[in-house]
Amino acid sequence: MEKQKNAVGRRKEAVTRVFLSRGDGKIVINDKDYKQYFSLPYLQNQVVLPLKTVEVADKFDIKVNAAGGGIKGQAEAVKLGIARALLEVNPEFRPALKAAGLLHRDPRRVERKKPGRKKARRSFQFSKR
Repeated sequence: MEKQKNAVGRRKEAVTRVFLSRGDGKIVINDKDYKQYFSLPYLQNQVVLPLKTVEVADKFDIKVNAAGGGIKGQAEAVKLGIARALLEVNPEFRPALKAAGLLHRDPRRVERKKPGRKKARRSFQFSKR
């Protein structure tokens, strides 16, 4: 692999572009270290999960451009993007990534607000009298 591989990850409204290249395990998201960008430990674990699954955590440098959505959506979009980029590097990673459920794009979205209701499903308080 002489040049970097790239992939796109999406979740809810978040979209991330992941660039994977040979290196020593540095993960940079929007020009910040991933531990600084995602301050919560469980979000940091989401980001490195694909790398730990195929045991290549210290073999690749990862640069990510993340946009849209919230912090959790972005973390899960990064997870999908890294898994897809690893597949481009080595297709033999597929069974391990698939078994861990890392190649599945979560299709859940926010339900739209309905007319005559307070939120998507929540109605106004009912008054008998």
